[in-house]
Amino acid sequence: MATKKLPKCRPLGSSGLMVTEVCLGTMTFGIQNTEEDAHAQLDYAVKERGVNFIDTAEMYPVPSSAAGWKPGTTEEYIGTWIEKNPALRSEIVLATKVAGYNPGSETGGNRFVPPKPKADCRLDRESVLMACDASLRRLRTDYIDLYQLHWPDRYAPNFGQSVYDPKQERDAVPIKETVAALGELIAAGKIRHYGLSNETTYGVCEFVRAADELGVPRPVSIQNSFCLLHRTFETELAEACAPSHYDIGLLPWTPLAGGALSGKYLHGKKPAEGRLVKYPNFMQRYLNAPSVEATEAYDAIAKEAGISLATLSLAWCRTRWYCASTIIGATTMEQLKENIDAFDTDLVTLSEETLKAIDDVHFARRDPCMIPSSAPPRALR
Repeated sequence: MATKKLPKCRPLGSSGLMVTEVCLGTMTFGIQNTEEDAHAQLDYAVKERGVNFIDTAEMYPVPSSAAGWKPGTTEEYIGTWIEKNPALRSEIVLATKVAGYNPGSETGGNRFVPPKPKADCRLDRESVLMACDASLRRLRTDYIDLYQLHWPDRYAPNFGQSVYDPKQERDAVPIKETVAALGELIAAGKIRHYGLSNETTYGVCEFVRAADELGVPRPVSIQNSFCLLHRTFETELAEACAPSHYDIGLLPWTPLAGGALSGKYLHGKKPAEGRLVKYPNFMQRYLNAPSVEATEAYDAIAKEAGISLATLSLAWCRTRWYCASTIIGATTMEQLKENIDAFDTDLVTLSEETLKAIDDVHFARRDPCMIPSSAPPRALR
């Protein structure tokens, strides 16, 4: 029996779906978390805390560099949980993703996209349709509520890149072809809605234009990197996605900056089980010198507010008008409970003074994770 229910839901863009302000992310299921761990997290989040939104992807778990990585494992774990809890399927909003362009995507005879043999991952019609069928099989469900394009088929700076380089442009699957395939999936009842991920303002506008020209519903969500150390979404991309324009809800991924905003890496700490220690090529941008400096400043604000840095970071996301739901992830139940508590307004509310202090740090060092480690430090107020 739940002791605390999440009291508030928000609209998922123009979809008509209402989702809890916190979404259970699952990318650790299969590497850092066993199937038993995964089911325990799902039971706690959904049954005890009232979370109604689950996010996964066909290529999960990550990082793919981890020993024993097998794409699709995360979806399989969620599928076995759904099979055990069939009555809950209609009560949850289930989101997964189809991978964008990824050359040489075959790994050990398994593909995280299973379209054409010996083919690169693409977002062409055949690949999208077959990838969706594969996700449905692994998830053991007849439909997906939100089917997201994990990253663009075309070249776009992403995953720590911040400068567009025209030399990296390549031939890409036309956006209209991808949108038409998504329209087929909607018509077939295999997906209810679709969303974008790791997308740019240009991309958002092109997807909306293609949808309107084809008579296909528009995308309803965008899952982009967003946290105290990376706030670029809130500029012109937020304008395009605003309810008064395209009405596309933001689903922040890595709101704790890969765990850096838990404070566990501050003051030279290197916890053996920390993801950024275990996988030294993964999300290291959140540990560069400017990011550490900003994280220390946010940690001081959290202490002043009497809450943990992780709680401050997640509760701050909840205060953003453009966030439909914030995607959390945890490797332990203790972490999961703390993360969900951050969205319970009976437990955590950030004052105007705290929000101003956060902005003061941000304006002194904007998006430090996008600054090369060699960049000279700037003083923080």
